[in-house]
Amino acid sequence: MPIIKLTQQSISNLQCPEGRSRISFYHADLPSFYLEVRATSPGQGTFYYQYRDQSGKTRHQKLGRTTEITLSEALKQAKILKAEIALGRNPTKQAVMSYTEFFEQHYLPYVKLRKRSWNRDEELYRLRIRHVFGNKYLDQITRQQIQAFHTALKAAGLAASTCNHHVKLLKYSLNLAISWEMMEGPNPAAKVPLYHEDNKVAHYLNDTELERLLSVLHSDRNRIVCQIAFLLLSTGCRLNEVLSAKWSDIDLEKKIFLVRATNSKSKRIRAVPLNESAIEVLNQLDTRGQFEYVFINRHTGKPYTTITKVWARLRKQAGLEHLRLHDLRHQHASMLINSGRTLYEVQQILGHSDPKVTMRYAHLSTKTLQEASNCASAKIKKAMQPKEASPAET
Repeated sequence: MPIIKLTQQSISNLQCPEGRSRISFYHADLPSFYLEVRATSPGQGTFYYQYRDQSGKTRHQKLGRTTEITLSEALKQAKILKAEIALGRNPTKQAVMSYTEFFEQHYLPYVKLRKRSWNRDEELYRLRIRHVFGNKYLDQITRQQIQAFHTALKAAGLAASTCNHHVKLLKYSLNLAISWEMMEGPNPAAKVPLYHEDNKVAHYLNDTELERLLSVLHSDRNRIVCQIAFLLLSTGCRLNEVLSAKWSDIDLEKKIFLVRATNSKSKRIRAVPLNESAIEVLNQLDTRGQFEYVFINRHTGKPYTTITKVWARLRKQAGLEHLRLHDLRHQHASMLINSGRTLYEVQQILGHSDPKVTMRYAHLSTKTLQEASNCASAKIKKAMQPKEASPAET
């Protein structure tokens, strides 16, 4: 926090020391007035006036960038602010907006063009966050308030993951407010501890259950939904990836299904290998050459967006009412692991960007290794059995 004699000429020579992202140079003639210089913009910066509000909290009022106003103009604004504060006025209160104003007028328009799950953000805000934080100014939101909100959600019976989503939304939105210079850091939601409950549920089918499911999928009258389920089981793809698949994404000759980045959870393009059972499903479809999408609802002429109701009937018919559509993806992974494939291979096929996600199948891999090791045990036990004496020995 160096104190120097700022001049219009000296500003162009100021730069951030190596190893630091920013530095503040305080003016010797007005110590509460300073220039912040960032490593990314040497020779220029932003003028601020620092003061304490009526509650004793330190505030930093932005006056303007060196490319927008001169040093003398910034000093003039700082002296005016000093006089206003001495009269008991709060110069920043009108500049700081409420969380509702920020979320509805700035955050939502931004994420609608950049985040596929923006409607989930809007729902969390509308149902719970708005009632607690909507009327608070951005700089009034505290970590303790967010922590108490998080605790109250859990006490109300919400799942741990749902409670965590509310805090994550607050953290992400307030980070944007800070980066857009609509509030000062640090982010009050940054260090709120989340609940660490294991909510990863996966149902694996034994051989008998798998046979029952396949029997229903082979015989049920709703062929299109059965074929969708077959393809999910055969490829390990997510439901959205299959429902949004176009024929232009399918290369039957090279046996590749190209999942577009817009449909991928990782937002990266991914090539899924098509095995024989997947090819068989695709060859049964009559939409190729007639429609853009692979799976078409013949009643509407449009691609499917959900198959939940039909799937509920199919799984009930198979006696597997606990089985979710996403469990078909887990089942595909378990079949790979139990056939001796490595976790790395499973990661690549399922499209996991983080190998930690694939590690949930490690217990299946351990079971396979145990069975392999038991083969050696069987050999040892057999060799230890006493041999019957031959006639010549008796």
